[in-house]
Amino acid sequence: MARGKAYGVGVGPGDPELMTLKACRLIRENEVMAVPGKVPQDAVAYKIAAAAVPELADKTLIPIYMPMVRDRELIAKSHREAADTIEKYLDEGKNVVYLTLGDSTIYCTFSYIQQILEDEGYEVELVSGIPSFCAAAARLGISLTEWNEPLHVIPGLHNTEGTLEWPGNYAIMKSASKMPQVKAMLARSGYDAQAVENCSMETEKVYRSLEEIPDEAGYFSLIIAKENK
Repeated sequence: MARGKAYGVGVGPGDPELMTLKACRLIRENEVMAVPGKVPQDAVAYKIAAAAVPELADKTLIPIYMPMVRDRELIAKSHREAADTIEKYLDEGKNVVYLTLGDSTIYCTFSYIQQILEDEGYEVELVSGIPSFCAAAARLGISLTEWNEPLHVIPGLHNTEGTLEWPGNYAIMKSASKMPQVKAMLARSGYDAQAVENCSMETEKVYRSLEEIPDEAGYFSLIIAKENK
């Protein structure tokens, strides 16, 4: 029996209308859906996809739990368990569609599972979704880059000391847990900053200046920082 194929499918930032036609088609055409979290129906990625493709509710749903910890051994164990779960269906000749927020290539936990699957001979395809920082820039009505400006995409969680090192503009993700430190770093760097929390979702909030961004901003908060010219 031929093995099935695994798909890492980005569902975009939140608005179901921002899902790609290809993402919707793959959900409709395949039976097995892997969803991040302990309860698939509670996952944000599931809710986005289900609003665009109601048939998702009738699919076989696999919960893929990834603990939010820094213990590398525990993280590696969860990746291994996730790959093992997906491989059971692939070995039965079934395709597996892994639903992930935003884009499947940007800070995506499926990347770690993908590496294991490919190392063990399974076929994997990534399907792009609209990245959160592109959606946030569009919501703010600003460009991310102009002329020869570079764009740096960084996790704010790991960049709170000193100042921004490189010229150009920044999309700062994963900042919520250290938002006061990230804001202080931006102030030291002299950058203009705006942010969107829960971009394109019903609970969306827009912050037009560094001062407006709350220290207790939610998990899905993204900052666009541009050089002060």
